[in-house]
Amino acid sequence: MADPPHEQPWSRVLETLESNPNGLTSDEVRRRREEYGANDIVEGGGRTPVDIFVAQFDSVLIWVLIVAAVLSVWAGHTVDAVLIGIIVIANGIFGFVQDYRAERSLESLREMAAPTATVRRDGEVVDIDAQEIVPGDIVVLRGGDVVPADGRLLEETDLQVDEAALTGESVPVSKSTAPVESGTPIAERTSMVYKGTNVTRGKGVAVITETGMETAVGAIARELATTEETETPLQTELDRLGRTLGVGVLALSALVAPLLLLRGTDPVQAALTAVSLAVAAIPEGLPAVVTLALALGVRRMSDENALVRRLPAVEALGAVDVVCTDKTGTLTKGQMTVSRLWVNDAVLDVDGETEDEQLADRKALLLRIGALCNDATLEEGDPTEQALLEAADRRGLDLEELRTEHPRTGEVPFSSDRKWMGTVHDDVGYIKGAPEVVVDHCDRILTADGPVALTDERRDRIETTVREFGDDALRVLAMAYREDPAGPDDLADGLTFVGLAGMIDPPRAEVADAIAATEHAGIDVKMVTGDNVRTAGAIASELGIGSEVLEGREIEDLDADRLRERVEAVDVFARTSPEHKVRILRALQDRGHNVAMTGDGVNDAPALKNADIGVAMGIRGTDVARQASDMVLLDDNYATIERAIERGRTIFDNIWKFVAYLLSANVGEVALVFIASLYGYLILPAVQLLWINLVTDGLPALALGSDPKSEDVMDRSPRDREQGIIGRPMFVMIGGMGAVTTIVLLALMFYTLEGAPTVTPRTMTLVFTGFVFLELVGLYVIRWLRETPILSNGWLTASVVVSILLHLSVLYTPLSEYFGTVPLDVADWGLIAVVLAVCLPGYLGVAVLVKRMQD
Repeated sequence: MADPPHEQPWSRVLETLESNPNGLTSDEVRRRREEYGANDIVEGGGRTPVDIFVAQFDSVLIWVLIVAAVLSVWAGHTVDAVLIGIIVIANGIFGFVQDYRAERSLESLREMAAPTATVRRDGEVVDIDAQEIVPGDIVVLRGGDVVPADGRLLEETDLQVDEAALTGESVPVSKSTAPVESGTPIAERTSMVYKGTNVTRGKGVAVITETGMETAVGAIARELATTEETETPLQTELDRLGRTLGVGVLALSALVAPLLLLRGTDPVQAALTAVSLAVAAIPEGLPAVVTLALALGVRRMSDENALVRRLPAVEALGAVDVVCTDKTGTLTKGQMTVSRLWVNDAVLDVDGETEDEQLADRKALLLRIGALCNDATLEEGDPTEQALLEAADRRGLDLEELRTEHPRTGEVPFSSDRKWMGTVHDDVGYIKGAPEVVVDHCDRILTADGPVALTDERRDRIETTVREFGDDALRVLAMAYREDPAGPDDLADGLTFVGLAGMIDPPRAEVADAIAATEHAGIDVKMVTGDNVRTAGAIASELGIGSEVLEGREIEDLDADRLRERVEAVDVFARTSPEHKVRILRALQDRGHNVAMTGDGVNDAPALKNADIGVAMGIRGTDVARQASDMVLLDDNYATIERAIERGRTIFDNIWKFVAYLLSANVGEVALVFIASLYGYLILPAVQLLWINLVTDGLPALALGSDPKSEDVMDRSPRDREQGIIGRPMFVMIGGMGAVTTIVLLALMFYTLEGAPTVTPRTMTLVFTGFVFLELVGLYVIRWLRETPILSNGWLTASVVVSILLHLSVLYTPLSEYFGTVPLDVADWGLIAVVLAVCLPGYLGVAVLVKRMQD
């Protein structure tokens, strides 16, 4: 089609499609079906369950663990290999469960489609399977129908379509058969209907212009199918850590084994030492501890109305520095609300008390007209009419009693041409509609002195008020009445103007404070909505987001470089399409930002999937949006995002603590085993190292995941995505603590060996025990560094006690046979106490240095 169908007269669209108002013939439908295929969303590029499970092992750290398990088997340490294998498999199963749930985005798009459609074929009206529709088909639409494919309207009667899921427009759109201008955004293409949207009112006839993957929804499906999952900062960092450890293990093994052989060490002993170094270098428990800590965060966040669908997203929230939020239902209540009334020069608040009795009577009449000249109920119907009912209900009007006492005896239905609706109730008639139209039907206006002539001056005041309401982004309706009408036909003239009702989808009460809190935390908030510029700007201004607005059509005129410049300064993006949202997101990411994107509609799905953190709405959100997201807000409330970011930062703090804890232990282990091996001593065999890494260290590290938040967690700026957990402070922490541990324990080893040629069981047990207790002391030093009160975590206290008891069990029970340990006497425990007393000042000195670096 040379020009887009929304720009052309419907007759020309019919000609181009070689169709006619009576529909296609059966033979032509068969031919087109072969040419265009089924009217379906094709699922391309989806992953099978096997693919998803295999992908869980596509991590360098996991492969390093697998290599360590193989080396353990080769060296005869079967128990070590089994323990590592259990960790790897359990981690893979947990990740598979999470990722499998995220593979339903395109399936949800298919579920949006209409199951059947009413079409004209062979000159008859028939119901068919919606997948059988082809371009050129003539579709009949009625209230309650789901539009089966994209189409150009040929006829319409009061047709309104809810396109919120596709465009973000907060109220149903009135449709027309008239062409629209070139470049009109999809939300304003009133001459078109789109696949998956819902007819809320009236009826229409359309010729189908696009089907299947060529529809607007199909374009979104194609975008989803080609979008790759983005890695969170934590995933990237763990992968980097795995590579570093892998290289380090290979280098150590390649260095130590030849050195030992040159010194005349037995080849088997040299191999055992190399395996021990590999085990010492790898934090076997780290993947499990990270996974379980994130899972604990997921549970806590679900209690706070944030449902996390992808585990790494929990921690990634702590790195967010830009939130791109939708407007409708997220920043606002998601429902139209009457916020302002006007009766003869008096602007009134719906909820406020009106002391002037005559003014109160006119206010009550205005609300009564809105409630009686109305086809909705409080539970369902047109959002504008529901807003009028809700306003009357708030003021104490009994709607059921009102309608019973004033039954409708006649009506003039609303139409897009007429722009007003009228009802007759015995001796009075009421109308409501567009102010400019209602005023034209009035010759009087109700004042404090009763009805008086509607002069030009009074008309001007009404027009001025309508403009003022409009400047505040209010949707305005006018109300009027006529006494003793003969019937509905009498409602077209001789009316008395009563007043105006201004309504809007208002901001949530708690959102302004939540936005202020996120901005205080160094996070920029941007509104990205499909709504119009005036409404978006008004809500943004009220919430303190900012004032600079960029419209979707302006985005189309900007190249990638220019858009990257503009996104920093612009606060509000209005009338945006799915493509605009993805461009905005990528421009921000190209600027180095870590972006959270919220949304609820089908149109938001590509941006949600491309975002660093995609946040969907749980109440208003479509299945497509939820399945494409990393997190779902169960209450659709922006304030929940602010709490989730706080939780994400807390989890990052806790991950930092237990990574520092585990890696400082590993550095100490590697250095101790490596240096001791150069003197011919295998001071810590592989089974003892694995015990330290998995059990004695692992339980407290896991308990760190439940540490409470720091008081300053939302006073800091977002962390640099390029400087994550393993930064300079972490290197100093693990290197410094590891060095202190190594020096002191080497001194203990040489002191107790007294020149013996091989390691004695007593020395091995002393060093093993000293290492365990030093790690527990270092744990509390690390918590002090992050300003965490010592006794604030009961789980941690319990885990430390359990770790000590477990370690004592390998000293004083038959388990000692498997670990090569012997019982320690009182003098030995005195030596351990000296070791702790010497190391503590060293640990604190390292912590003070790191604290200064972080400040």
